[in-house]
Amino acid sequence: MAYAIRHFFPGGTQEQYDASIEAVHGGPGADNLPAGQILHAAGATDGGWMIIAIHDSQGSWERFRDDVLMPKLGAGIEGAFDGPPDEKAFELYSFWSS
Repeated sequence: MAYAIRHFFPGGTQEQYDASIEAVHGGPGADNLPAGQILHAAGATDGGWMIIAIHDSQGSWERFRDDVLMPKLGAGIEGAFDGPPDEKAFELYSFWSS
């Protein structure tokens, strides 16, 4: 079952996002999505920056989180978000796309 993750970075900016996505994904674009990630969307919202990712399973999210995301964030990324996001994650009941 597909699995969604929503990260909100209070006070986050596009510049911080750009630095983070370069370090974590190797740059923007569908060609840089990690294995199992089927959607990545991001943008400014009231009070900060929002990122939404959908993985093909909770397992693929956890592998990306544990093997890539957390180690890179833990090592420090110059210009990236200042701290951890407010995170919500959930198994999707439905997922439609055109």
